[in-house]
Amino acid sequence: MCMGTGKLVVGVTGASGAIYAQRFLGRAAGHFSEILLMMSEQAFQVAETELGILLRRDELDTEAWLGRPCPNVRLLNPKDFFTPPASGSFRHDGMVIVPCSMGVAGRIANGVSDDLLTRSADVCLKEGRKLILVPREMPWNLIMLRNLTQLAEAGATILPACPAWYNRPKTLEDLADTVVARILQNLGVEQDIIPQWQAE
Repeated sequence: MCMGTGKLVVGVTGASGAIYAQRFLGRAAGHFSEILLMMSEQAFQVAETELGILLRRDELDTEAWLGRPCPNVRLLNPKDFFTPPASGSFRHDGMVIVPCSMGVAGRIANGVSDDLLTRSADVCLKEGRKLILVPREMPWNLIMLRNLTQLAEAGATILPACPAWYNRPKTLEDLADTVVARILQNLGVEQDIIPQWQAE
């Protein structure tokens, strides 16, 4: 179990890379007592397109998505600001947006809190809490670069979905897990997915 509150906030946008959200949530569910999840409508569409999994907002089937029931994963209404992550008084161990679209990154960078996900990220920045954005886009234009720079200057961690190859991954899941491992490490979670480089 992680140190701290045991609560994690997670956002999933409609950027390509649904496998990163799937693999991360599956791992994080074993480390946090409660995961407050926000998903855009496009995130549901991308999950179906890329993973072949039909998810429903009114009844999220974590077993179909993550491979096992995860009752500690709670899906929130993206338009409901009367939920804990919308307030700075709610303590948690950080927020991860995986994958993070450049549209969402741009709105957060410029203080546009037009839904629960962007509001929750804004709260993390104003409260000095851990905020990790995992963009999966290429190439980056100048506007994207400036938005990501502004987010980094405001205290966010920009962790691009750039898989590592030095452990010779054999499957797409292995490759995605190299990114998942780094997200967990940045949250301060001890992970055993990928060994530390040259560590004895």
